[in-house]
Amino acid sequence: MHLLAELDNMARWIYNALLHLLLPAVYLRLFWRGRTTPAYKQNIEQRFGGHLHLPKHAILIHAVSLGETLASQPLVNALLAQYPHYPLIITNTTATGAERARALWGTKVHQCYLPYDYPWAMQRFISRCQPRLVIVMETELWPNFLATLARQKIPVLLANARLSAKSAQGYGKIQSLVTPMLEALSVLAAQDSATAERFLALGAPPAVVTVTGSLKFDLTLPDNLSERAEAIRESWQLAGRPVWVAASTHDGEDAIVLDAFKQIQQSFPQALLLLVPRHPERFDKVAELIAKQGFSVARRSQQQSVDAAIEVFLGDSMGELLLWLALADVAFIGGSLVNVGGHNPLEPAALSVPMVTGPTMFNFQQITDILVEAGALKQAANSAEIATVVIDWLKNSNEKRQAGTAGAKVVAANRGALAKHLAIIDKLLGQSDEFRASTHPTSKH
Repeated sequence: MHLLAELDNMARWIYNALLHLLLPAVYLRLFWRGRTTPAYKQNIEQRFGGHLHLPKHAILIHAVSLGETLASQPLVNALLAQYPHYPLIITNTTATGAERARALWGTKVHQCYLPYDYPWAMQRFISRCQPRLVIVMETELWPNFLATLARQKIPVLLANARLSAKSAQGYGKIQSLVTPMLEALSVLAAQDSATAERFLALGAPPAVVTVTGSLKFDLTLPDNLSERAEAIRESWQLAGRPVWVAASTHDGEDAIVLDAFKQIQQSFPQALLLLVPRHPERFDKVAELIAKQGFSVARRSQQQSVDAAIEVFLGDSMGELLLWLALADVAFIGGSLVNVGGHNPLEPAALSVPMVTGPTMFNFQQITDILVEAGALKQAANSAEIATVVIDWLKNSNEKRQAGTAGAKVVAANRGALAKHLAIIDKLLGQSDEFRASTHPTSKH
């Protein structure tokens, strides 16, 4: 046991030494990225724990990027309703995640950046906000962050935890760093049993691991979504026009999507492609690619509407993907033709939209397998295969309708993770408040 502790300390020492050697590069990267995304040059002090006016004794939720922020939405909404007397802090790492958090909740939460994992930066941050509970979304584990929380006896929930076989293999190479992090968790709420087994193999204590299902199944659609979609459908005169939405595409995928669309147009000349890149810094580049390929294009950022002459609509805005999916006959899920691992297929499923993806969906492997088995999702390896899937569904409206209905049934059948997470949170908050009361008898809750 003593030897294991020595190895853990040595691994942390090496990790921290490397972090500090990289400090100049970290600063340079922030300024470099800030050339195209100004948010990276703003609030630099927060990246190193220099936060001001943090609410104390809050529930802190860390959602690293856009995907985790969206996944946290049902949980955050429930916490705002169930614990209105507790402040809520949402931390992010990426500018897109931060922007989406502010758009979703505004002043209802305190949004800021989580510091980089320097021990002194994490200590400053945690000392300034003194959270009563920390909830980390999915798999965003940092050694100094968790060590700081453990020293201060702050409970930590790894919520909606997911771990692909590929990621588990990578973590296994640095197990002397990973195991202490897992031991610092109060509860690890895994999306599925395969994830739970992978975390256990990496050293997670069996007593803290539980399988709750995925929060992504508990997504709620905006009340006015169908009305907004219908208004756009009428404004753009989409009656009789097949609509294909390519959602959350990455660099390397847009050209494949556009090639597939050319093939779809051979069978459906009036088809409309709604192309929605994942990252805003790529919007202009994708617009240039669309024009270079010879398509007539309208851009959301320029408030351009669609008429019969427009072939491609570029959804170069943030926070409107659900609206575009609500217009879709068929959807493509990006991040699946490149080695990203795919994005959430449950939003189109909840909207009864059948999907096609590339072969790489390891971020959502179990969900993808369920949707494939139900007939709601098909996978394709290239533009020709993608076009074939889309054309087949557009030609066979009954099969398309059945596929969409199957996806919606999958979402409905798998709800329930939110209630399980809230039960865990309620218990951890009770333990946290009891501990705070025993160590600070005069403190108010």
